[in-house]
Amino acid sequence: MSKYLLDKFLFTVDRDPELVERYREAPAACVEEWEREYANKLLNCHTGEASTWLAFEPAEREALTAHDHVRLFEMGAHPFLTLTLFIAMFERDHGPLEYQLAYARAMEHISLPYPDIAT
Repeated sequence: MSKYLLDKFLFTVDRDPELVERYREAPAACVEEWEREYANKLLNCHTGEASTWLAFEPAEREALTAHDHVRLFEMGAHPFLTLTLFIAMFERDHGPLEYQLAYARAMEHISLPYPDIAT
């Protein structure tokens, strides 16, 4: 598992309104495209610099495609990154704070010690 790559996905998608909409509407295609086009780009670096080895594990790809923030947290993705991205995608479908409360309720079964979110 690569907590770094999960967090990088959540971080970069959240900062691009077009990617947010693609991830909301067609998550599998968006995850596949992002992995192909963005996973190995170095952030905040001039173009042409890239790594070659980063790729999602099947379980990571599945959790991202399912928009499964609980599973992502259990894998070590940072909960702030999932919350901010998922608010951008789903809050519009709910009343004020309704989505955030549902997000928290879905994670109520998780107890201390929480999964390690350090990258």
